[in-house]
Amino acid sequence: MSRPQLPTDSERSALMQRVRRRGTPAEVTVAALCREIGLHYRLNVTTLPGSPDLANKAKRWAIFVNGCFWHGHKNCRLAKPPKRNREFWERKFADNRARDARKARELRRLGFVVAIVWQCETTNENALSRRLQSWAKRVS
Repeated sequence: MSRPQLPTDSERSALMQRVRRRGTPAEVTVAALCREIGLHYRLNVTTLPGSPDLANKAKRWAIFVNGCFWHGHKNCRLAKPPKRNREFWERKFADNRARDARKARELRRLGFVVAIVWQCETTNENALSRRLQSWAKRVS
């Protein structure tokens, strides 16, 4: 059995450009669960540090829905870096994690309660709903 051929650099670049920044299935799932539990929010709030995926400025809370691949979710099967140009990807993921932590700190300094939801967590909606309900008690 032959091994699948890896995409060329230009093919990989084209693939990466198609990755959406907003309205991902994970974000849609989290937004729906927040609506179900009565959390009112705005999407992609660009006036806040890090442009949280969901936020409520009046209640001072924010949720980031992180893709496991792009944000380098530790020990997650979805966060496996490409085999080609491994140093570049490891550096990129480390930079993304550092930026994520910095933006969450900035929000906390402004008095926001911040939650991070990972893409892989959205596959178990019951568990995620329980987690969000527990978190909502802190921010309501």
